[in-house]
Amino acid sequence: MPDQTGRPQDRRAFLHGSVAWGVSVAALHAAEPTSSHRPTSTFGAPPAASPAPTSVVLPALPYAENALEPHISATTVALHHGKHHQGYVDKTNALLQGTDLQDKSLEQIVVLTAGHPQRAPLFNNAAQVHNHNVYWQSMRPRGGGAPTGELLQRIEKDFGGFAAFRAAFLQAAVDHFSNGWIWLVLVDGRLSLLDTHDADTPIARGQKVLLVADVWEHAYYLDRRNARVDYAKAFVDHLLNWDHVRAQLG
Repeated sequence: MPDQTGRPQDRRAFLHGSVAWGVSVAALHAAEPTSSHRPTSTFGAPPAASPAPTSVVLPALPYAENALEPHISATTVALHHGKHHQGYVDKTNALLQGTDLQDKSLEQIVVLTAGHPQRAPLFNNAAQVHNHNVYWQSMRPRGGGAPTGELLQRIEKDFGGFAAFRAAFLQAAVDHFSNGWIWLVLVDGRLSLLDTHDADTPIARGQKVLLVADVWEHAYYLDRRNARVDYAKAFVDHLLNWDHVRAQLG
């Protein structure tokens, strides 16, 4: 067989070289680590695992966006839930990253950050998520009016009747200065009304929450401009979810 110069090549030398090349390749493969121990190339490697998700999510509405009409418009509900509420969820999750609270429940986050000035941004956003969660559950289509049965008896006992409860609720909503919330809570076994400012929430002081009305302007301004009293009346007379209150009382 001729070589690249055209000269005949000794057959035995060619065979000897071929065998030697085959042996060297086999030895090279034998020296390679097994697949389970080979170094992994960074090129084309799967991306690093993303951080574990936090416990804070935006709950779906318990009804359609237009279900509270004509008392609260679908436009207001969509903006309130999809923008304001979602914004608090997003900010809470961003503020939780890298903290010791990432594995805590929303309620635990609120309680553990309450009263700590250095954690005020996290408290404000987490508490607003919690407050809005309760708010959507506090309403239902064709709700409102006086409750029945044992719950009505408790209203009569603790407020002096449903009319007195309604009047006190409306007064609290109208008198509340600036942004905040009107709560029905259980304190020492008695039903009580409480108003809080901004993101403040009864669970930060260990009180049992039964329902809440949002009196931030974004809850009613598109529908009623500055007539908060009309919004409060619609809440009590047509939207208030007494079934949710019963469930919280147990």
